[in-house]
Amino acid sequence: MKFRVEKEVLAEALGAAARVASTRNNAMPALSGVRIEVTGDKLLLSCTDNDLSVQFVLAVGGLEDGVVVASAKLMSDIVRSMSEGKVTVETTGETVSVSSGRAQFTVPTFAATDFPNIVQASAPPVTLSAGVFADALRQVVRAASSDMQRMALTGVLMSAEPEGLRLVATDSYRLAVRDLPGNNILGHGEKVVIPSRALNELQRLLTSGEEASLCLAGDKATFTVGQATLSTSLLQIEFPNYRQLIQPSYPNSLTTAREPLLEAIRRCRILARETTPVRLEMTATSLKLIVVTQDVGNTVEELDATLVGSDITVGFNPEYLAAGIEAVSGDEITIQTTDPIKPAVLRGVGAPDYLYLVMPQRLTN
Repeated sequence: MKFRVEKEVLAEALGAAARVASTRNNAMPALSGVRIEVTGDKLLLSCTDNDLSVQFVLAVGGLEDGVVVASAKLMSDIVRSMSEGKVTVETTGETVSVSSGRAQFTVPTFAATDFPNIVQASAPPVTLSAGVFADALRQVVRAASSDMQRMALTGVLMSAEPEGLRLVATDSYRLAVRDLPGNNILGHGEKVVIPSRALNELQRLLTSGEEASLCLAGDKATFTVGQATLSTSLLQIEFPNYRQLIQPSYPNSLTTAREPLLEAIRRCRILARETTPVRLEMTATSLKLIVVTQDVGNTVEELDATLVGSDITVGFNPEYLAAGIEAVSGDEITIQTTDPIKPAVLRGVGAPDYLYLVMPQRLTN
């Protein structure tokens, strides 16, 4: 096998593929590898950990057809380190070499027959806007749990609603819900739970095209965007009943400028420790942020705001609160509350399709 290609093109694809390759010590070393197949002037790069896989099709200068499997991380690091210009990749016996200019690396390979077959969902594809879907994932995936002991919370629910598609994620401390009106990519009443790790990778890939396609079949979901195809196993779990957390109305609604609030929260986080809440004192004309950390210090900052309802003081985890403020769209944000011990909801003014619910922290005087 032998081919030549621009370094930047190969480095970008290998970098994305290497994130998917398995990093676990297991009986299949090939799962930590990237499968490199050249046919004519077409290069197919594949990585998988058996649950998640990604493939890239690239145009190259093919010099000799063939297949090889080598360490994904090593190949990515090597190609990224090369100088600008063309990179040549070729196999000799049980090794693969990467060269550019006067630099050459030679690394061992795995048995190509040990690399598993990648199974993709085979169903009629539906298309959606890559930019819109990427923005929805940016807003929602952040609320999913990374704790594998709580598998039901590590996925993102995609459900068909009367108005269109809904994405939902929660780690039990916060909840993110994004509606995509008019997007009917699922059948009536259909819902699936997709691993948040897969959607994190998809979010990166969505920048490479204007449209994405989705295929759902059995226990698989396959997304294609540009030259990349990502396939993932679906989570066969019952997603938590999130609807009961969202109240039909909230008696208190505070509106303030989003960016100054986010900057203030970031300053508060300088003094906050893991269990230290940021105290939000909401009044008719202002929002005061207070953090008091014993033996560290304290900070107070006041912002202009408008409150409809009763004065209220609520404490929040500053990390979770900042994540919600970052996700909300628009110049202004509303914080809707019921009382200091019930969840609050963040929404962007003029952006009704997204909400971020966050649980409060109990305050002590």
